[in-house]
Amino acid sequence: MFQAILLNKNEDGSTKAEITTLDAPPLPQEGEVTVAIDYSTINYKDGLAITGKAPVVRKWPMVPGIDGAGEVLASSHADWKAGDAFILNGWGVGETHSGCLAGHATLKGEWLIPRPAGMSARTAMSIGTAGYTAMLCVMALTEQGVTPESGEVLVTGASGGVGSIAIAILAGRGYKVVASTGKMDEAAYLQSLGAAEVIDRAGLAAAGKPFQKERWAGVVDSVGSHTLANAVAQVQYGGAVAACGLAQGLDFPASVAPFILRSVRLIGVDSVMAPKALRVAAWRQLATELKPEILERITQEINLADALAWAPKILAGQVRGRLVVNVKA
Repeated sequence: MFQAILLNKNEDGSTKAEITTLDAPPLPQEGEVTVAIDYSTINYKDGLAITGKAPVVRKWPMVPGIDGAGEVLASSHADWKAGDAFILNGWGVGETHSGCLAGHATLKGEWLIPRPAGMSARTAMSIGTAGYTAMLCVMALTEQGVTPESGEVLVTGASGGVGSIAIAILAGRGYKVVASTGKMDEAAYLQSLGAAEVIDRAGLAAAGKPFQKERWAGVVDSVGSHTLANAVAQVQYGGAVAACGLAQGLDFPASVAPFILRSVRLIGVDSVMAPKALRVAAWRQLATELKPEILERITQEINLADALAWAPKILAGQVRGRLVVNVKA
């Protein structure tokens, strides 16, 4: 028996979220590995699932939680045995397959990656999908030739999970990072992570000219919509933008001008279905580059019951950094 957040549909189509006790996942599960979850997280997608604000959940009833870390209990998969430490991010878990906001889960072996040596389950979830996505974005910019010598790198949605960890990674690598946020009272926090400058997101969030003064060598964007369009319009010749989020919206009201006149490159970054080799490479770098004191500055720990109250707050932009869920508490 284990505690879990369980999502059901009410008669009116709304989502009912509650803490309950289960003895098995609520849906028949395909998977060769049974795991104990020690820590999970609340990401933006989890907030959508728990509140029902978007049709994230595709099968009912559902345990949410796109991230998990813990130990293998039993396995028929060749790569995994009891006692192995793992990390799980994405793969439709918490959407079509019961997720990790629960004490136990049944998962496919190919979805899991080994937790780097010396990394605790809590640390892994302090990073979570947000930090792993941030590293994928930084890797994408690096592959496009954006170096610390290239110039300033803009990070939008800076006080969120992706933004916070992107700032820390980039600053640690020697980049001059400019943080864009709607919470200017968080400037000291963002500077403590390594931001050289903090700007108000208002300058990017409204409709702007399709071709603007060059400033950024690279951009990590988790916001989308007008923010992404304006950021692209301000990228230097030959610069690159890594886009991974839609906090402002799914739309992209932009012009082709920056792409064909400045050779700007826009790279989409997906964390959910990324191949295993890329995941392993990202997590190896995360394990060595993020200092424990930085992660603690970013992280707030909550318990499973708290997650229900925090879900709407993450959608409202009221969460700084990362929410880590102690599933056993």
